[in-house]
Amino acid sequence: MSFREKSARVMALLTAGAGLWYLQKLVMLSPSLAETPAPLGLLLRYVIGLVVISVIVQIALAVMTPEEAEAPADERERAVLRRAGSWSGNVLAMGILTALAWFVARGDGNLLFHTVFFSLVFAQVCEYLLQGLLLRRGA
Repeated sequence: MSFREKSARVMALLTAGAGLWYLQKLVMLSPSLAETPAPLGLLLRYVIGLVVISVIVQIALAVMTPEEAEAPADERERAVLRRAGSWSGNVLAMGILTALAWFVARGDGNLLFHTVFFSLVFAQVCEYLLQGLLLRRGA
């Protein structure tokens, strides 16, 4: 398994786990507030936590295979990264359209923010999963 494939798999797990943590906290806060909570506090904890853990994990992966970590992406890997990014962009677009529809229906700006944020998280997880799949498949 190449460094980029390992990195994509680990980042998919980390991003999905952090997104599930965010969703759990959001669901726990919503009933007590009787409305959709403001995003700032949760968002800051999500971003800081994910960045710190990602840096630690990427450093650990790079230490285990330093030659692979420093190697530039070859032609096949660049094509895989472009394809995965393109497909995840479609996922993001669908999430944004859903967020806009919910905003029109409910008029809740906090809900709009959280829906857009989850669209970003889900699209990123999809991109990492597609990178891992396509790199494994050799596409």
